[in-house]
Order: sequence, then C-alpha cells, then structure tokens
Amino acid sequence: MFFIRTASDRDIEKVRTLLAKTWHATYDALYGEDKVTQMIAGWHTPQAIKERIEKKGGEFLVADDGKRIGGMGYAAMSTKMTKTALLHQLYVAPEFQRQGVGRDIFAELETCFPDAEIMRLEVDPDNKAAISFYQGVGFVEVDEIERMAGIEGLPGIVMEKSLRR
Repeated sequence: MFFIRTASDRDIEKVRTLLAKTWHATYDALYGEDKVTQMIAGWHTPQAIKERIEKKGGEFLVADDGKRIGGMGYAAMSTKMTKTALLHQLYVAPEFQRQGVGRDIFAELETCFPDAEIMRLEVDPDNKAAISFYQGVGFVEVDEIERMAGIEGLPGIVMEKSLRR
C-alpha cells in the first residue's frame, strides 16, 4: 500500500529513477529512446527536482510504501493565470499503473491549492493512456498547442478541470 506524502530532498534519487523508468516506458515509442534519454538528462537533474520540491506555491508529492517510490506528482500555482494551478508532472511506475496510485496522488494534489479554481495541464496528443486517465479524473480538452512546455516541434493538448468547491 502506498501513502501519499510531500517529497523531500532524500527522495531526489528515487524520483529520478522513477522518472527515467516511466519516461522510457511512456515515450520511447513516441520520440525514440535517444531523444527520451536526452529529455530525461535535461529535465530531471537532481537540481531541477530539488527546485521543484522547494518551490514556493508548489506541491511535490510521492507515493511511498516504505521501500519504494511508486509514483510522483508536481503542481504549482500559475504565475500568469489567476486562480489556476498547473499540473506539471504525474507519473506512476509502470508496474504500479492502473492500481489507483495515480488517482491517489492526483486526489491529494487537487486539494493543495485552495485559491485555485482551475487545474490545467499539457499532454502529448499521442499519449492516449494519460489522456484517458485525465478524462477519468474530470479533465476536459480546452485547446491544442504547437509548443508543449515551450518546446518547438512538441505539440500538445491543453486540458482543464474545475476545482470550484
């Protein structure tokens, strides 16, 4: 059984391992193994993870069973859109997918932003499993973009969920 808790510096290496494994399982077929390896090396450095853990206005959660980190999620309030929380990352290790770990992480994340009225995310249009998951927790597609995460040649779908309580 996994418990959802706030991440700390002691989780950085386990989170990096989780992200590498999950990214290869998710994105190798979409972008190729070499490109995914480059993306992981650039985006999931220990320093980048540490900055997310420590970010004011952000929440970085892990699913922990006492031995392993089975999933992680990171969201933060937008600095550009009022009353909007941005879901930047939600990843579950392949062996724990479809067991409720992602739902548990998301359920906790959506309660972490009491001033937010909307949660927003970007997802690859070919990542059908993620799109299905997000639809299952209440997100709807609101836009298409040409530069997901600001990266040229990486189109995306923008999805939102109302958080009005």
